[in-house]
Amino acid sequence: MGTPGDEGPEQRWVPPQGSPSQGPPPEGPPHGQHGPYQGQPPYQHLPYGPPPPSGGASTGVLVAFTFLGLAVYSVVNAVLGFAVFVAAMEADGGSTPYMIVGAVVLALVGLGMGIGLCLVRGKVWARGTGLGLMIGWALWSILTAGFCTGLNPSLYG
Repeated sequence: MGTPGDEGPEQRWVPPQGSPSQGPPPEGPPHGQHGPYQGQPPYQHLPYGPPPPSGGASTGVLVAFTFLGLAVYSVVNAVLGFAVFVAAMEADGGSTPYMIVGAVVLALVGLGMGIGLCLVRGKVWARGTGLGLMIGWALWSILTAGFCTGLNPSLYG
């Protein structure tokens, strides 16, 4: 360790600007127009902007279309389920293929179309209807122990 002048010309110690040995700090921008540290750019608005408006009409539309999707799935389930059971009772070769096709179609309508509609961006009615279709499929599966959606294994035995 030596004095500050012993390091050579390349590594010479320079006091930081604004230290008492160099006098007053250089003039900067007026108060409130620079960042928290000297030399940073001025503060700017946050990149994500103001929060979106709260709920309001879009929440009501979402809930209404969710109930509409539930009703649509219930009607499709009743009509298709009745047709599958009638076709299965009249079948001579066995009812299993009819039950499988009915279960797959109901799952595609409830879950496939529901997920597809939920993935539509910017459309509140599509998201609500898709949620309603999926809720309808799950609700009918639970409430009927899988008989109305073709999930019950006793239907295939």
